Amino acid sequence: MGLTGQLSGDIQGLSELQTLDLSYNNGLTGSLPRSIGNLTKLSNLMLVSCSFSGPIPETIGSLQQLRILTLSSNSFSGPIPPSIGNLFNLYWLDLSVNKLSGTIPVSPGLDMLVNAKHFHCGSNQLSGEIPSQLFKSNMSLIHVLFNNNALSGKIPSTLGLVQTLEILFLSNNQLTGPLPDLTGLNSLSYVDLSNNTFDKSDFPSWFSTLQSLETLMMENTRLQGQIPDAFFSLPLLIKVVLRNNKLNGILVVNSSNNNQLQLIDLQNNYITGYVVGTRFNSELILVGNPVCEGAQGTEPHCIIQQSNSSYSTEPKTCMHVTCKSHQISSPNCRCAHPYTCFLFFGAPSFNVLNSKIYTLLENSLMSSFQSYQLPVDSVSLRKNSDDSPIILRLEVFPYGVESFNRTEISGIAFVLTNMTLYPTKRFGPFFWFPYFAGTKKSSSTGIIVGVAVGCSLLVLLCLLAGIYAFRQKRRAEISEKQNNPFASWHQNESHGGAPQLKGARCFSFADLKKYTNNFSDANCIGAGGYGKVYRGTLPTEQLVAIKRAKQGSTQGGLEFKSELELLSRVHHKNVVSLVGFCFEQGEQMLVYEYIANGTLKESLSGTYTCFLFHSTNMDTDTCASVVYFIIDAYSDNV
Repeated sequence: MGLTGQLSGDIQGLSELQTLDLSYNNGLTGSLPRSIGNLTKLSNLMLVSCSFSGPIPETIGSLQQLRILTLSSNSFSGPIPPSIGNLFNLYWLDLSVNKLSGTIPVSPGLDMLVNAKHFHCGSNQLSGEIPSQLFKSNMSLIHVLFNNNALSGKIPSTLGLVQTLEILFLSNNQLTGPLPDLTGLNSLSYVDLSNNTFDKSDFPSWFSTLQSLETLMMENTRLQGQIPDAFFSLPLLIKVVLRNNKLNGILVVNSSNNNQLQLIDLQNNYITGYVVGTRFNSELILVGNPVCEGAQGTEPHCIIQQSNSSYSTEPKTCMHVTCKSHQISSPNCRCAHPYTCFLFFGAPSFNVLNSKIYTLLENSLMSSFQSYQLPVDSVSLRKNSDDSPIILRLEVFPYGVESFNRTEISGIAFVLTNMTLYPTKRFGPFFWFPYFAGTKKSSSTGIIVGVAVGCSLLVLLCLLAGIYAFRQKRRAEISEKQNNPFASWHQNESHGGAPQLKGARCFSFADLKKYTNNFSDANCIGAGGYGKVYRGTLPTEQLVAIKRAKQGSTQGGLEFKSELELLSRVHHKNVVSLVGFCFEQGEQMLVYEYIANGTLKESLSGTYTCFLFHSTNMDTDTCASVVYFIIDAYSDNV
């Protein structure tokens, strides 16, 4: 939406708020106000890719209804507040890509989030050891992402207690010690422990027991010894990257039980030979191993091939059309202006070209858009061959129109966000980012042109700024008239005109506060759905009844003015007269003459009374105001 500025502490006034999503407004700056903790009904707090900074307030722990908390891609600093452990209903925790520092908080802290499925805390400045208390057997975690931090020490063995774990991402830290035994984690599909200084160890035998394993990334982790033959027989294995280790011996790849294996990258190890099955058709990279020395260096596995891993959605079988310059042809050969964004996959198993994966993603996207009844004609995916990690450009084409409107774009964003919050196992954690023209790096020529155009537009911008300021002033005047409709009365009086009220005067809030002894309970003579009624004494010794609207029952200024004008005209022996009103400091009060002879019900001696109105020139709102006034004023008696 292009929002700018800071998030006001007045946000606490939205006490019924359940979802707050300000994502992708990078003009939003400043800190997250402490008053955010007063939004106790909040279930979703999403501030992805803004420019918030400063510490995460500890008051965040007061949001005990919270299920989604994603503050990724900001500049939050300081420690992770231990109060986050109070968010017992939390499903998704994403604090990645910030400047958070300090240790991982436990007891209280993240170990208390037993219902959470996602710990995404990568790309920060977290330090210290991973606490053994962090993991428990009753946890529901499926994603543990603490990559790109400064964590040290060993990986605690308690990690093996989390039987639900699917993705483990601890790469690019300063972890040491032995590798933990993760035998029994039968759901584990993606493991990346690269670029840590673990103890020298043989290739762990327990890797061969992970029947759901799809991707193993362990670059530069001091692995040695021979890879067990059984490892490559894992039925779902797709990608194995073990570069820059000390693995040796003869590599035996018997993948007869696995037709999904795409890549084995063993660059810079000590492999002396290899044996592969006749059905082996995966990419095997052995560059930098003894097996590629001498004459064998010309073997395909000893040369890094320039792989073509690009992808682009193929158009359907249809008649191609010529589109206007600002339009693109969809896969269904219809011209339109698509909504464009990027999909970033953090832990993919499909970096090698596999068109079935992309087709599956396209079908999943279309199914999701259609389930929300969005007018989507088709989707198109595009991948460049040099993207690492995987970045896909997504184009969503509208159906029957040239482009989406703002409401439809909001619906598309909702679907994409929902897919990132509840990802399928195959695609793993990913996030999306809207495409803004001009966000890519420009050439020097583009910069020069941009500067020239910017200078030439400066005068025009100044002119537009003046026009904008004038319009803002006019809007402010209109808003003032709407919020203070009585200003026109004062203007009428100053020009000799008579105000619209007949016999009613305007009281200040301070005056009525004084006349009722600071609205004391002793002066309260009744209450209704609209508010309370207080007895007051004017300086003239006249007794009055002051009806004070409670917060939440006040109406708009124009409606209040219309009601006053109407009430000032009502004169009847059985209806109390309006003495005046107060409309300031957010207060709406009506001042009536005081009836000392008991209640209206007592005066009527049990008779049934009603009011009939018939008018050909009274509009519906005015009529409703009269009926509302009568019913509310005598709610205890009529």
